[in-house]
Amino acid sequence: MDVAINLLVNGLATGTLIFLLASGLTLIFGLMSVLNFAHGGLFAWGAFAGVWLFGLTDSFFLAIVGAAVIGMLLGFVLERVLIRPVYGDHIQQLLVTLGGMLVISELLKVFWSPNPIRAGLPDYLQGSIELGDIILITYRLFVIVVGIAVYVGLHLLLTRTRLGLIVRAGVIDKEMVQALGINIKQVFTFVFLLGAGMAALGGSLLAPYSGVIFAEMGMQYAILAFIVVIVGGMGSVQGSMIAALLVGVLGSFMAYFVPELSLAVNMLLMLAVLLIKPSGLFGAKG
Repeated sequence: MDVAINLLVNGLATGTLIFLLASGLTLIFGLMSVLNFAHGGLFAWGAFAGVWLFGLTDSFFLAIVGAAVIGMLLGFVLERVLIRPVYGDHIQQLLVTLGGMLVISELLKVFWSPNPIRAGLPDYLQGSIELGDIILITYRLFVIVVGIAVYVGLHLLLTRTRLGLIVRAGVIDKEMVQALGINIKQVFTFVFLLGAGMAALGGSLLAPYSGVIFAEMGMQYAILAFIVVIVGGMGSVQGSMIAALLVGVLGSFMAYFVPELSLAVNMLLMLAVLLIKPSGLFGAKG
């Protein structure tokens, strides 16, 4: 029983990190119809920036906030330079953002190191909490709490504000939103910056979670994020949250009981959803 609970907590923490990457991606994909394969690079940049800022300031809070800001700045450059010229052309988006992903990964090696880098934690997030025979890692619980807080904040932004209403309307019909006199390009930029910041935040939280970071890690997590977007449904933050937690928990249990299927199980989940409901669990029927 204690093993199952530890695997569950581990899976929820992993799923939370994937959600931070996938939620921004699902809005970018759903609203802007942009296939942004460079999104995983922002995740990796968040990880490296977080480790660097933590060493510089000795403040974990400033490190993760600063990493999110750096991710947003980098996202602004990507949107203006690479993505804006290829709106509406998925083939060009695929080629341009894949190239951007490679460039971003190489820049990580230039600014920091081509070798893996160890990531540390502040003292107050180290250790574990014991509940009888159950041992829960403190940092994993912290990651889950942060993920829930971000989800609630994003949910309130999208459902309780005028800006959120415009974003949700844009996911459904961006042409109609533009016809109402709303500058859809500014909305696109806001959504892209929000998604980039969340990806970098996820990366900064992942660094101490995994203990070691490396430049190519972005592609690995980008694949999981796209699986989550497909399973949850484009444009659905709720779908991203549920799908990410499902992917994290399934991966955690499979890695323990059947390691050979730990990656395949997520592919099988995506295949099953595509066969049963191609629009995703919470996606609009098209």
